[in-house]
Amino acid sequence: MDKRTILAIVLSAAVILIYQMFFMKPPVKEPAPPRQTVTSEKKDLMAPAPPPAPLPAAASIAPGKGGAPAVAERIIAVETPLYSAQFNTKGGALHSFKLKGYRQKLDASSAPIEMVCVSPGMPLPLTVSFPGSSLDPPAEGMYESETKNLTLTDSKEPQRLTFRQTVGNAMKIEKIFTFYRDRYAIDLEVRVFNLAAVPLSQNASLNWNQYVDPKEEKDSWAHKGPVAMVAKDIERIDTKKIESGKLLGPNVTWGGFESKYFIAAVFPHNPTLTSMAVSKDGRDMTTVGLQGPKILVPGGQADSFIYTLFIGPKDYSILKAQNVHLENAIDFGSWLKWLAMPLLIILKWLYQYVHNYGIAIIIMTILIKLIFWPLGNKSYESMKKMQKLQPKMKELQEKYKGDRQKLSQETMALYRTHKINPMSGCLPMLIQIPVFFGLYKTLLYAIELRHSPFFWWIQDLSEKDPYYITPIIMGGSMWLQQKMTPVGGDPMQQKVMLWMPVIFTFLFLSFPSGLVIYWLFNNIISIGQQYYINKRHS
Repeated sequence: MDKRTILAIVLSAAVILIYQMFFMKPPVKEPAPPRQTVTSEKKDLMAPAPPPAPLPAAASIAPGKGGAPAVAERIIAVETPLYSAQFNTKGGALHSFKLKGYRQKLDASSAPIEMVCVSPGMPLPLTVSFPGSSLDPPAEGMYESETKNLTLTDSKEPQRLTFRQTVGNAMKIEKIFTFYRDRYAIDLEVRVFNLAAVPLSQNASLNWNQYVDPKEEKDSWAHKGPVAMVAKDIERIDTKKIESGKLLGPNVTWGGFESKYFIAAVFPHNPTLTSMAVSKDGRDMTTVGLQGPKILVPGGQADSFIYTLFIGPKDYSILKAQNVHLENAIDFGSWLKWLAMPLLIILKWLYQYVHNYGIAIIIMTILIKLIFWPLGNKSYESMKKMQKLQPKMKELQEKYKGDRQKLSQETMALYRTHKINPMSGCLPMLIQIPVFFGLYKTLLYAIELRHSPFFWWIQDLSEKDPYYITPIIMGGSMWLQQKMTPVGGDPMQQKVMLWMPVIFTFLFLSFPSGLVIYWLFNNIISIGQQYYINKRHS
């Protein structure tokens, strides 16, 4: 395999990057949407704007049936070291959920990430409906709760929040949330009491409601919308393509709503019989509902639907600890995740010692280059030998320019005479390409790099270099590497190869600075290795 094959491999990788850069819309900040809708401050936020304004401790009392006063609508606050949550007695639903460890912007004074995103008048997340049941009370019905506020900042014991609703003389519903001091996971039991004498057939749907701005520019590097693990496969749904609704499953291990770095997911305790319904209404509200299995509650008895909720960051270690394969929500891709996940684990392990992800990236780059050092040497040596054969190759091309078969035979004989394997030049590159793209995925989607500083002007490794310094230096290192690389005698081939640094420089201008740092130091080490080989064979 000659230099043209190597060129084809390099150009193939470049085409993939060019496609992502120029033919897929890059992430942008969305413009201000119409009045009375939420707005977006940053592309990676789960819910980019504050939820509806908090209600007072007791809202105005609406008249109930027969003129009797109804239960007051009020907010119940839950405080833990990880998040601040607010629940509304209307629907016994989630009014606000702020992640204390993650800010909307890099600025230290920026507000924490808000996971609830609805427009005024929309139902809140974690409402419960009973579609296809013998009795289906309104999902936004009023609940009662004896709890005022819960604080778990000092207490190590789990605490419960219980909502109760009575539906006529037929059914009573309890929603029991259990919170933990050191977990993003929340347990939820929906208990159904049959107050009548006849059996009650019920099938609960736990719903996550999310406003999605139809004018929001699509982020080519991240999915924002419904996601689920169905029969061990990850299903992602584009909210713009939801028309009449979609049903996934059964065998839904978990399902919910995600953005690039955050996710709200529900784990049913009986996934084999659970399906996920996805719909969108005229208010641009996307609803993800986990349904099933159906239960039959005898008269005077009770039964339960049990779930675990996860509302938090896409941190690999945290997601892995849930033991439901939630770590697959990180968009590493179905093929590259087997490389990306181990690389992320190594990166986090290095961080424990250096406490700087930029330095951890550099150290991991050095380790990868050391692993592939023998292959790199063999590749460079092969290219150097191939370069020395160029005069004889030209002689053969002139001699057999009208006979391709004879030219091929003589070329292979020339390789055998000089003990050159044409595959040895490109095979090491082929082996390293999957590793590069695995690391590319790791650095692109790892939440650990979000708002993580390196040095000086680079204060967020997940964002582009604000002054484009590292991409330009990276382009210069590629140019120097190209000048040092042995090339064939084809002038057009040489010109194309020299244009590669220019193309890659423009591509990397918008890439996360963490990825640029990896590529830059990879080039620097490769230059050193190439210099060593050139001196050795000079």
